[in-house]
Amino acid sequence: MGVITLENEFAVAVAPAKLFKAYCLEIDTLLPKILPEHIKSSEIIEGNGGPGTIRKITFAEGKDLSYAKQKIEAIDEENLTYSFSLIEANVWKDAVEKVTYEHKFVPTPEGGSICKRTSTYYIKGDAEINKDQIKDVYGKKTAGLFKAVEAYFLTNPDA
Repeated sequence: MGVITLENEFAVAVAPAKLFKAYCLEIDTLLPKILPEHIKSSEIIEGNGGPGTIRKITFAEGKDLSYAKQKIEAIDEENLTYSFSLIEANVWKDAVEKVTYEHKFVPTPEGGSICKRTSTYYIKGDAEINKDQIKDVYGKKTAGLFKAVEAYFLTNPDA
């Protein structure tokens, strides 16, 4: 089994604690609300929201990815760190065992955040995954997600 590790940073004009709360703790209600054209629903299907919890995200019809199941690995509200593993999805099921995402939210001098993310792809057997494609496609999708969250909070500062 091969392993691919990627590192990304996403700048967001939202304070770290607020971004952490939205992305890590209120994801089930917030993402379908601000991205209905992409996310149909997000729900906990096992657990209480802490480590070990399984979340299912169902994407809007017509997307390459129709659903994904995530397992929360760790949440640290004090240090603003969050990690989860993508344990099931309808894409890459023959090539990827799982993907683990580790996030750290840090402040910027301007009052916003940088989300530092490490993504580790665990590849099945001899399967091959294009590292550049992952970095380009999924990095852009995540950047778009954070920009949507940023736009929501800039429009709704009291949310």
